[in-house]
Parts: sequence; structure tokens; C-alpha cells
Amino acid sequence: MVSLCGRAPLNNKIVGGENATAGSWPWQVSIHFSYMGMDYGHFCGGTLINKDWVLSAAHCFQGFNASYIVMYFGRLNQFGSNPYETNRTASQIINHPNFNISNFDNDIALINLSSSVNFSDYIKPVCLAAAGSVFGGGTESWVTGWGTLQSNGTQLPNTLQQVMIPVVNNSACANAYGGVNISITSNMICAGLINQGGKDSCQGDSGGPMASKKSSLWIQSGVVSFGRGCADPKYPGVYARVSEYQDWITSYTGSNPPGFVLFSAASNFGSVPSLLLLPLSLTVSLIPFSLFLAS
Repeated sequence: MVSLCGRAPLNNKIVGGENATAGSWPWQVSIHFSYMGMDYGHFCGGTLINKDWVLSAAHCFQGFNASYIVMYFGRLNQFGSNPYETNRTASQIINHPNFNISNFDNDIALINLSSSVNFSDYIKPVCLAAAGSVFGGGTESWVTGWGTLQSNGTQLPNTLQQVMIPVVNNSACANAYGGVNISITSNMICAGLINQGGKDSCQGDSGGPMASKKSSLWIQSGVVSFGRGCADPKYPGVYARVSEYQDWITSYTGSNPPGFVLFSAASNFGSVPSLLLLPLSLTVSLIPFSLFLAS
């Protein structure tokens, strides 16, 4: 799968939180809640990791039956034309057995597709960070999703959003969250602009990817999990650390494992750009970053 994963020939990334373009992030998945033939819309993101499996966040699927899920691949807009799109239902949702709803440790899930998808320039799998990967503080990372554009907002953007944010090392992240009694574990990775804010993931982005580029390959380092508010300068966004789950993921994906790639980048605070602080949030007052539908 390494020969296929992480390639986005149509990617034109933009620093600063903007609309993505078709094919920029071909592994991005929009997960919708569907019941009795009615589509109730996007509530979480995910990533295509091979032709049969999607990676997402466990907190998105607590109490969910797989029959309620429809996944859209190759989608750019939530409304209007998506000429390169296809969709699949879910045959199985597998939440990590050690997911802890109180602190979001092991916030990762796998979704088995009802049938395989065909790859194209607009639908491709991402590479996953292999065990032992290092994403030092300051590593340039990209987060994508259709989450709300402000904390506690309810309006989702129509077009897929993209934003670059640097990794925050776990010790700095733990210090930030220590004041609100939230533990940052080795199963988590953090990112954001500490003391600046303005860029983050937000409600509705949960389960989506944080990825970094190595040569020509995009490698997913994190799964959008939680934060305190969105784009708060004191609190980075927190993500499930993908490299901690290689064995667990491959135990389910079997004969067609995803492409795992070793990534290594030491802390690089000196090169973190001073980014324009656009009011973009892509990830809860500690809330998970999924957008739940009112009953």
C-alpha cells in the first residue's frame, strides 16, 4: 500500500485557512448520519486508509449502529455538485477497546466499508505514521474538515476547509491542559498556535486527519479528537497519535494493510512561521469535535 498511499497530485495547499480545491485531500471522508432513508448530514470526518477501511475517532460512534452511517469519498462541497464523489455504507464500526470517554484516551476507530472503493485522483488512501514516528514541536501539519468555523458554532462550511498548524510537543501540551485537570497521554499528539490561537479544528471535524508531508507523501499523524474551545491561544487541539496504533489497525485490515511510513522530524520551533490569524477553526469547553444532531 505504500506505493499507493499519501499521493495528492491535485493538492494546492494554502497557508492560512482556506477552502480546499477538488482532489487536494483525496483521503478525506465525510461521515453522515442516515436513518430510514433520510440523510441528516455531516457529523464527523474520517480518512480512507485502503480500499475497504476508514479511520476515524471513537467518540463519534458511541451508541451508533453501523447501519446509520453513510460515508462520502471525493467530496468537496456538502451542498451542490460533487462530480468525482462516491459513497458507501458501513458494514462494521470498531471502536478501540480501551477508548476512555472521560479523558478521550485511545480515541480512534475503524469503519469497514460495505464494498471496496475504486481509487482515482480524487479518491486515494493516506499513508499512516508508522510506530516510532517522531513529530517534533513545530512540525508543519495540515488539518482538514467541514467543522464549524467558530467555537460552539452550529453552521458548517459548505466547502472542505484546510489549515496549517504546527505540532506542539506533549510536555507543553500537558502544561497547557494541566490547569484544567486534563491528562495528555502518549497516545495523543497536539497542534496549534500557543499564545496566538486563531487556527484549529472544531466541532464537526472529529475523526478527520492531521497530516504532514514527507517528500511526495502525505502521512497522517493524528485523528481529530478534542480541545478546550476552538483556536483558543492557551489550549492546543488534541489528536489521537496514529503511530501508537499500527498493530491494532493492521490486526483488522488483514491481507490489505494500509501504507505505514516512518516519519521523523525533531523539534523545530525556530522555523514555525508567524501565520496570519484568520478566524478559522477546523475540532469541546472540553467537548469532542463531533457535531451531534439535536433529537
